[in-house]
Amino acid sequence: MRKPMHLKRSAVIGVLVGTMAVTETSASAATPVQVFIAGDSTASTYVSSQAPRVGWGQALPVFLTSSAVAVNAAQSGASSKSFADQGRLDRILAQLKRGDYLLISFGHNDEKKEDPARYTEPSTTYKSYLSQYIDKSRAKGAKPVLVTSVERRRFTSTGTISPTHGAYPAAMRQLAAAKGVPLVDLTTSSTALFNRAGVEGTKKYFMHLKAGQYPNYPNGVEDNTHFQAAGAIEVARLVATALRNQGVLPSTSFRRLTATIPPNAIVWPTSTQ
Repeated sequence: MRKPMHLKRSAVIGVLVGTMAVTETSASAATPVQVFIAGDSTASTYVSSQAPRVGWGQALPVFLTSSAVAVNAAQSGASSKSFADQGRLDRILAQLKRGDYLLISFGHNDEKKEDPARYTEPSTTYKSYLSQYIDKSRAKGAKPVLVTSVERRRFTSTGTISPTHGAYPAAMRQLAAAKGVPLVDLTTSSTALFNRAGVEGTKKYFMHLKAGQYPNYPNGVEDNTHFQAAGAIEVARLVATALRNQGVLPSTSFRRLTATIPPNAIVWPTSTQ
C-alpha cells in the first residue's frame, strides 16, 4: 500500500530539518570561543626582536585546547582609560561574538598620576572605565572577566613581596562583586607565586638578563615588571587555572595546567599588526 503524498513530504522535511540541526550543532561545536585580552605590557605580545620578553597573554595559548583561542589585544603602556580612549576597546567589540570572553586587566598604568591621558582614580574613574568594558561586552553577548594586576618583583628587607598597586586591586574586586563579574585575583596569586620562588628564584621569571646572554639585550637588563618566558608561562598558568577552577570556561578549554612548559613553547611573531 502506497503512503499518501503528504506523509512522504513530511518525512523528507523531517530528515532535512534533522540533518540541518546536526550540521549546525557540529559547526557550532567546531567553532572555538575567542578569549580576548585587554591589558597592558605585562600581558601584551612581543615580537622576535624583543625576545625573551613575553606577556602572560602571549603565553596563555599554551594552556588552551582547540576549543578556545586567545586573541591578545593587550597594549604596552595602556591604562583602562587610554586603551578605551584610543579606540582599542571598540576594535575588540567589533570582533566579539556571543559566547566569547573578554579578560580585562589594567592597573599598572592607571597609577601614573603624572600622565592625565592614562591616570584613573581607583574608586571613581578606574571603576567607571572598567564598567565600560563590562557593559559593552555584555551588550554583545560576551562574558567579561576582571583580572587584577600581576604583582611586580619588589621584595621587602625580610624577603617577601611588597604590594605595589595601591588601592587598584581592591577597587577591581569591589566592582566585580557589584556587577556580578568573574574575578581572577592575579595580584594575590602572583604574590604567592613570587613569595614561593623568593628573591633569587624570581629572577628567572622577570627580565633579569646578563650582558651577552641574549643578542637582543647585549648589555643585559634588570626589569622587575616584565617577564621572560618562564615567568609569563607561570603567570598565564595562574590565569588559566583560575578560569578553569571557577568554571568561567569549561574544563575542556584547558590543557597542560600542571605540566612543565618549556620556553620554546612560546611563539614570538616577527611583527604585530
